[in-house]
Amino acid sequence: MLRFVLTRVSLIIPTFIGLTLLTFILVRLIPGDPIEAMAGEHGLDPARHAQLLHEYGMDRPVLVQYAFYIERVLHGDLGISAVTHAPVIQEFSTLWPATIELSTCAMLFAILVGMPAGIIAAVKRNSIFDHGVMALSLGGYSMPIFWWGLLAILLFSSLLGWTPVSGRIDVQYYIEPTTGFLLIDSWNSDDPGAFWSALSHLVLPMIVLGTQPLATIARMTRSAMLEVLGEDYIRTARAKGVPPRRVVGLHALRNALIPVVTVIGLQVGSIFTGAILTETIFSWPGVGKWLVEGIFRRDYPVLQGGVLLLGIMVMTVNLTVDLLYGVINPRIRHAR
Repeated sequence: MLRFVLTRVSLIIPTFIGLTLLTFILVRLIPGDPIEAMAGEHGLDPARHAQLLHEYGMDRPVLVQYAFYIERVLHGDLGISAVTHAPVIQEFSTLWPATIELSTCAMLFAILVGMPAGIIAAVKRNSIFDHGVMALSLGGYSMPIFWWGLLAILLFSSLLGWTPVSGRIDVQYYIEPTTGFLLIDSWNSDDPGAFWSALSHLVLPMIVLGTQPLATIARMTRSAMLEVLGEDYIRTARAKGVPPRRVVGLHALRNALIPVVTVIGLQVGSIFTGAILTETIFSWPGVGKWLVEGIFRRDYPVLQGGVLLLGIMVMTVNLTVDLLYGVINPRIRHAR
C-alpha cells in the first residue's frame, strides 16, 4: 500500500511543473499591456512605465521571469496584486471559502441526485423513468453554464421570484466571517433569518453549477450498474433468494463504484471551471469572479497565483480519489 501511495504522489511533481509553466505562458498571451491596464484612463509617461516594468520584472527575458517565478513559488510567495497591492495568497485565502462552499454544495447535489437516478434507471432499464433520466441528463450535459445560469435567473428569480438574483446574503444581514463559510457562520449567528437568506442565495447557483456533473454521474452510474447487473455472480445472488435491495445496494453498487468514483474525481476540475462562470453570472464573491476581474485588469500575479492554487486543489482531490480506488478495490493497488 505504501508503494502505491508513493507512486501516485510522485506523479504530482511533473504535473505541478507543467501547471506552473502553462499558467506562466497563458497569462502572457493575454493581449494588452498590464502596466497600462493598471494605470487606467490616466495613462503613464514613458519614464514611469519603464520604472514599473522594471519593478515587476517584466523587462527581463521570459526565461528569467519564469525562473524567478518558480523560485518565489517554491518559497510560498505568489506575488503582490498589481491592482490592490495586497498579497495574492491573502486575497485567495479570503475568497476561497465562498468558492469551496459553492463547489462542495454543487458536487453534493450532483452526487445525491445523480447516483440514485442512475441506479434506478439501470434497475428499471427501458422504462419511462430510464428514458426520462437519460433525456434530462443529455440536456443537462449539453447546456452551457452561462446560458443555463441566465435562463435560471430569468425563470426562478425574475418571473417566479423564488430565489435572489445575485450575491451570498441579503444586505440587511452582516455576518462576522469566522470560518468564511457563510452557511456555517450564519447558522452560528444570533439572527435565524441570516441562515435562510444565505441558503436561498446558494440554491440557484448550486443547481446551475451542479447540473453538468449531475448529468455525467447519472449516465456513468447507469452504465456501470448495467454492466455489473449482467454478471454471473449477480444472477447467482438472485437465484439464492438474496433480497433485491441487497443485490443492488451491496453486490452491484460496490463493484460499480470504481468508474463512478473516477468520474466524480474528474468532475472536480469541471466544477472549478464552471464556478468561474457561475460566480460571474450570480455575482458570487469567490475565486472565480476574482480571476475574471484579474483578466480584465491584466493582473499577472493574481492570474498566475489563483490558477496555480486552484490547480493544486484539483490535483489534491484527484490524488485522494485515486487513493480511494485501493480502498474500494484492493486488487487495484496490487496491480500498480
